[in-house]
This record gives sequence, structure tokens and C-alpha cells, in this order.
Amino acid sequence: MQFNHDNMTGVRLAADLANLVVEDRPGTGEVREIEAILRRHEIRRPVLTTRQAGLLRVWGVRLRAVFEASGSDERCAVINALLVERTAGAFLTTHDGLRPHLHFTPEDDDVVGRVQAATAGGLAIFTIEAEGRRLGVCARQTCVTVFVDTSRNGRRGYCCARCGNHDAVHRHRTRQAASTRR
Repeated sequence: MQFNHDNMTGVRLAADLANLVVEDRPGTGEVREIEAILRRHEIRRPVLTTRQAGLLRVWGVRLRAVFEASGSDERCAVINALLVERTAGAFLTTHDGLRPHLHFTPEDDDVVGRVQAATAGGLAIFTIEAEGRRLGVCARQTCVTVFVDTSRNGRRGYCCARCGNHDAVHRHRTRQAASTRR
């Protein structure tokens, strides 16, 4: 399956916000960090107040449930709840000289509303294109990173090659130890 990576801002932003809120390190989700994520995803006017950053941290927790869903039905139900709560319809736009694309809230909405609508809408579109699959949590037992699987075969189980390699080495060493004990 081929994905148009230009149309994936909402789903990738959703993953970044969902990952931001689980890390137990000081400063996680502070205003500047969230603004950096928004800039990386080319969100217009990404300046936040402390209150807005807090709202986006809470939204990240809600987004995480989409990636953790046990199947298509559960994933669709979670996304539908987000769509009902944070989208105002579909709006075709060409702002800033961009080719026509969809927004799920009016362009004059504040940054929090635009991010919430973009992530809910982006997750919905990606879920349709991916037939309810291709969103997940890393299979490495000690990793909780969520990811968007755009691989050719759609069987990605790890957030990154490092986690996959770590698990492969762990499995190899476990087998080696078991065969040595025999």
C-alpha cells in the first residue's frame, strides 16, 4: 500500500503528541517543547500559552487511546468520539499557496482547536486508507512509543529499528543461554 506522505500531517502529529505525554522526564510537554512539535508539523501560528499547552497534553492522552486500540472497531469508536468533540465539519482550503486540502475546523480557530481537529481528522483519514490497521505501540516490552506504520507490507511492530534490533539481540541471547544450559 502506498501512502501520500504529504497528507499525513494530522496522523503524524497525533503520534508525536501521544508520545510526548507518556515520557516521565522533567519538562515533558512544556510549552516550548509542544511549540517545537507544532512547528515541525508546520502548524500555523504555533505560539502557546501554558493553558493551551496543558490542553494539548490532555489531548495527547486521548490520542494515545487510538494507537492502543485492540482492533478496528475499538479504534473507530475512539476516533469517532474525537471527531464528534473536536471537528466542525470539513473545509476545503488553499491557504498560504498550498494545493487544496481539508481542514476539520474553520481557519480562524485557535491553535488548540486546529491541532485537535487536524489530529482527529488525520487519524480518521489514515484509518480509512489503512483499513483500520497500521497504528500501534512498539512491541518492545520496555518501550511505550506509538507509531504510524507506512511500511510497504504493513507489518511493522516496533517504533524504530533500534527497538527491533534490541529485541532481536535479546531473543538471540536468550536462545544461546538456553542451549548452553542443555
